[in-house]
Amino acid sequence: MKRIVAIIPARAGSKGIINKNIIDFCGKPLIAWSIGQALASKYVEEVYVSTDGKQIAETAERFGAKIIWRPKELASDTATSEDALMHAVGVIEKKKSVDIVVFLQATSPIRRQEDIDDAITAFTNGNMDSMFSMAVLEDYCIWKREEGELRSISYDFMRRGRRQEREALYLENGSIYLFKPEILRLYGNRLGGKIGMYEMPFECSYEIDSYRDLEICKYFMDKYGKREGQ
Repeated sequence: MKRIVAIIPARAGSKGIINKNIIDFCGKPLIAWSIGQALASKYVEEVYVSTDGKQIAETAERFGAKIIWRPKELASDTATSEDALMHAVGVIEKKKSVDIVVFLQATSPIRRQEDIDDAITAFTNGNMDSMFSMAVLEDYCIWKREEGELRSISYDFMRRGRRQEREALYLENGSIYLFKPEILRLYGNRLGGKIGMYEMPFECSYEIDSYRDLEICKYFMDKYGKREGQ
């Protein structure tokens, strides 16, 4: 039986929305949704929140998570999620071995417990080393500016063709990541080795970084992520 834990990084000092991780979202603190979804998983043994904030820690504990106190140098504006994950995995592994880490971003709450379980199943069945959740971009005509010139990169604008003939692209939606601890240590990255994908509806790609995002995500949470009685 594989030992699986969930880690939710949540530092204090958010800029776009003050106290973003514990702001009210659909009737609960934002971080509570990710904690609850992970705790409801039939595979996740424990849920950890990595934070430097007292209010975040108190809220996370109230909703069933264990706290990993993050050092100040790993909670700055320049610190990465990988920095926090590396620290958190190190703390956990001092007490127990871990086979798979489920990394959830509190600011990407539009997911269901089933998404976590289905992603874990696909991860183990596919013998993956890491995985990201994604949405399929079936008809996006994407351009970029290169050396002062515009260039179409997701299709050939000279041979536009039919939508059905274009190759699909995959958007990393930021909702669910899975990885083996040794992959994080080897690459210093959440992704590496044999990488898999778990598909989710496009609306799960919305992330909360501003008050406008908050309203958009509330709409889609009601449509997709919420459960009766939650």
